Amino acid sequence: MDQHRSHNPNSSYQNPQSAYRRHRDASGRNRCENKRSRPNHHQQQQQQHPSGPGPNPLTSLGLSTRRELYERDFPVYKQPVEIGCFSLDSERRFFNDDRQMRYYVEPERTPNFDLRDGYKDRYIKRDGNVKEKLDHILRWILANKSKLCSKGAAASSCALDFDFVTWRGHLTKLLTTPYETREGWLLAVTRFRGTLYISEVETEAARREQENRTERHEEMMYWGYKFEQYTCADEVHSFPDPSGVVNTNEAFCTVVQTRLADHRLLFSGEVDCRDKDPKAPAPPACYVELKTSAEICTPKQRSNFHRFKLLKWWAQSFLPGVPRVVAGFKDDEGVVVNVDTFPISKISQLIKNEHNCWKPTVCMNFCCDFLSFVKQIAIEDHPSVVYLFSSEPRRDVTFSVHRDSQYSFLPHWFVEEMTSRAEADHQP
Repeated sequence: MDQHRSHNPNSSYQNPQSAYRRHRDASGRNRCENKRSRPNHHQQQQQQHPSGPGPNPLTSLGLSTRRELYERDFPVYKQPVEIGCFSLDSERRFFNDDRQMRYYVEPERTPNFDLRDGYKDRYIKRDGNVKEKLDHILRWILANKSKLCSKGAAASSCALDFDFVTWRGHLTKLLTTPYETREGWLLAVTRFRGTLYISEVETEAARREQENRTERHEEMMYWGYKFEQYTCADEVHSFPDPSGVVNTNEAFCTVVQTRLADHRLLFSGEVDCRDKDPKAPAPPACYVELKTSAEICTPKQRSNFHRFKLLKWWAQSFLPGVPRVVAGFKDDEGVVVNVDTFPISKISQLIKNEHNCWKPTVCMNFCCDFLSFVKQIAIEDHPSVVYLFSSEPRRDVTFSVHRDSQYSFLPHWFVEEMTSRAEADHQP
């Protein structure tokens, strides 16, 4: 990666020194804060005094998702740095270590992997009805507070030195929002001790989709995990064992810090595997994302692959600094007929000849503006106050405010631990 090129999405990241510069226009505002999302003075007064429990009636203020509004310079994005990791075992228990790390073993170009193998008898599926929210990230924060404090603050009482804490997947949804034509989202935001926590809320449409999945759909979801089993080893000097059980409770997650314009971000995301070469670069540059996709047989299929699939692949890996996606292309029977590698830095070149295709700069500028929008709206610092942001395709992002509601997501054990440490430290 060339860290000295700044606004080019192909070079991926801003160099660390200049990332902290504030890009402001003549009015002095951050370049990613756009006037269309700024409340006027009267609206700000209303937002500072929400009217009791339940949704705030002020919903006229929104953030546009129109693509053309975000076609400006690529925003400063500091190279992501891994500051920790954690593992989830076969029973979804948290461990503050890398015990679930796996190692990539490059397959043949035409491996003929049978992705259906084991679906009926060697598959343990994670319970999708258990909503974990941010709990695993919050456990990692409590276990690693000394790494996260503002400079000069005591570990027992420090506020986190980040504007936002969230999952990588939630940021991925933000990046793809200007191009989303089918699915909406709900993101709950709580400001606590100066940091904004973002947690997804399941939409009614997503709940119905999960309830109505066909057996074929369920099996095809398994195929992606099975491809990982064919291409990952548990130890650096071992080989994949496709005869074993696929257990989707297990996960290895990286925790990275970065900065998007003036937004200091801490987020975590699941990592499929890492390069086993001892000369590979340090994380996250050694990580590999594994994907499956339908084999491409026609120009129309290739165009759709570029326009839709590559958008999500790029967004998911660009955010944490994962440099490549290895894709297994499968036929209708679930057999991998071809494997190809997609360097993240080259994806924008792959799509450049597609008419009216997605643009990395639009994705990043929308995400940047959304985070600015959240900062302006979510001003009350309290763990039971939730600002619920809602997006539907081709519509403005709107919000409502909720107190002591079903949307609250910061658990008592996290709030109490963070608060009690601070109070104890401030006692005379």
